[in-house]
Amino acid sequence: MAAVEEPRTHVRAEARYVRTAPRKAQLVTEQIRGRSVPEARTILAFMTRDAARDVERVLSSAVANAEANHNLDGDELYVSIATVGAGPTLKRWRARARGRVARIKKRTCHITIALALPEGGVIPAPRPVPTPALEPPADEEAKPKRAPARKKAEEKPADEAALAAEEKPKTTRKRTTKPKADEPKAEAKAKPKPKRTATRKKKTEES
Repeated sequence: MAAVEEPRTHVRAEARYVRTAPRKAQLVTEQIRGRSVPEARTILAFMTRDAARDVERVLSSAVANAEANHNLDGDELYVSIATVGAGPTLKRWRARARGRVARIKKRTCHITIALALPEGGVIPAPRPVPTPALEPPADEEAKPKRAPARKKAEEKPADEAALAAEEKPKTTRKRTTKPKADEPKAEAKAKPKPKRTATRKKKTEES
């Protein structure tokens, strides 16, 4: 027997492993359960609890799912389900007096929010995902293939290959030795500078 799909009645969103204690998040979700989306957003905006920011993100995600996937108006929906489940607890410790250790439990939670139409309206089916059109395969004859270089060389007759080899003689490089540099000439000896001799001026007697 073929399974009959039940009509969809709500659109949901979930945030897992949120770093907030479940009890603290439950106090927030109780305030918005059963309220319309605009009213729930107003309550969360003015709430001073830190968990209100996490719940507000989940609510915005549920509204975005309803608008994008089911073509609904978010302001016409209301919060039908708002639950919080306990997640794994992170174990930490803290040093205390006399070498003892105090246990610290960092709790996490899973927040789930579902939106529904008033008076039990049926949510329309999700939009079909558009598939990209596949490009038709290009004709192989339109694009001529280039023969590789090796095949071209094989296609040449043996006589032409022999003539080409004869026409291009191999050139060998000759090693050229650098001429030896001339031996450095003996540096000319520097001429000794003449010594300065102090000349005494003869004093002439005034006649």
